[in-house]
Amino acid sequence: MKIKLYFLVVLILLFFSCKENKEKHDVLEAKSFMALDDEALLDSIQKQTFNYFWEGAEPNSGLAPERLHMDNIYPTSPKHTVTTGGTGFGMMAILVGVKRGFISKEQAFQRFVKMIDFLEKADRFHGAWPHWLNGQTGKVMPFSKKDNGGDLVETAFLVQGMLTVAEYFRGGNAEEQKLVERIENLWKAVEWDWYTRGEDVLYWHWSPEYGWEMNFPVGGYNECLIMYVLAAASPTHPISKEAYHKGWAREGHIVSGETYYGEDLILDYYEHDDSPVGPLFWAHYSYLGLNPNALSDVYADYWKLVQNQAKIHYKHAQKNPHNYKGYGDSIWGLTSSYSIKGYKGHRPDRDLGVIAPTAALSSFPYTPKESMQMLKKMYKDHDSLIGKYGPYDAFSLEHQWYLPRYLAIDQGPIPVMIENYRSGLLWDLFMSNKDVHKGLDKLGFTYKKTQ
Repeated sequence: MKIKLYFLVVLILLFFSCKENKEKHDVLEAKSFMALDDEALLDSIQKQTFNYFWEGAEPNSGLAPERLHMDNIYPTSPKHTVTTGGTGFGMMAILVGVKRGFISKEQAFQRFVKMIDFLEKADRFHGAWPHWLNGQTGKVMPFSKKDNGGDLVETAFLVQGMLTVAEYFRGGNAEEQKLVERIENLWKAVEWDWYTRGEDVLYWHWSPEYGWEMNFPVGGYNECLIMYVLAAASPTHPISKEAYHKGWAREGHIVSGETYYGEDLILDYYEHDDSPVGPLFWAHYSYLGLNPNALSDVYADYWKLVQNQAKIHYKHAQKNPHNYKGYGDSIWGLTSSYSIKGYKGHRPDRDLGVIAPTAALSSFPYTPKESMQMLKKMYKDHDSLIGKYGPYDAFSLEHQWYLPRYLAIDQGPIPVMIENYRSGLLWDLFMSNKDVHKGLDKLGFTYKKTQ
């Protein structure tokens, strides 16, 4: 009896000792966090999200895995699925890694060579890559039943990244110039004009099995501006300016005079929908390389457009019309992400109470104060929502929900857009491309040139 009592006392003492140590550890962690200045915190999140594309890359191809699930459960696609658009984002994230000293320029170069080796041999359809590839074989993996061919939007995101890499190594040594040449050959092989079907608009998909049955002519405004800019910029397969003005801009009907949360919308966010504003990734994907600063055409001031979209999302969280738990100055931002009901396109008028950190964190150039508030709140008060590769894809304080899972297309914009906020690196590189200048000139843009 005395022995049992002795062990019981020991267990109780151990319990309280562990609890006290944990509390001391938590206090130290909080103090450690508070000791980080803003720049060090930005370094930290850039390194974590960069590592998704560095340490987390698909081993055979070096490309970006479509998703990384820390619970190792992959219910919808095999683990070796790689994403072409997300790979474009990842290429730019790797350049951030060099800029911030996480890896050397030589390490980045070797990884890019590996990636281009794979992309040269992978399935393409009239020069366009599919949305998903098998990272082991380079063969197309269907994104949906009829989406098993070329995906021009994902190709545009990939090309945006590749051209940024090319500008980074342009004028380098012989090996680096060879890499630039290989990238430019891939760029020149994309048959943008073929994807018009002879019409004044670009089509999103084509399949060798289903042809044009997906039937998705791309009219704006949405995340696809970069596709039209690159299609006009192509030195080998350019589209006409009419495709932009009639197809994308819908002969001027893309312009909006409406306001939402007191902010000018500037453009009509949906060709076939009445929603006033889109998920926040629309302010990121096309602008990882395409600098919205001083970018304008006859339809929009693009800096005002993207900044207003971020402000609208912020104001929505402040107003919090559904009274969702946690929403406010430091928890905000809706985009397409994992959700309590599968993958969903969250936006202010379709708000399920699910926040995706990428929305606010990738908006640093537009809303630096508000984005920093979100970043500090996450790392100070919600560190359980942060893992090896940065904040998990999405969470809901209202529904007490999150999954320890990541998506490439959500992680990639975070280090890239934070770097554009800090140094303008990716904007400067992409906007120095001469073909891009020609495309923007052709479509009637004014823009900030970099040499």
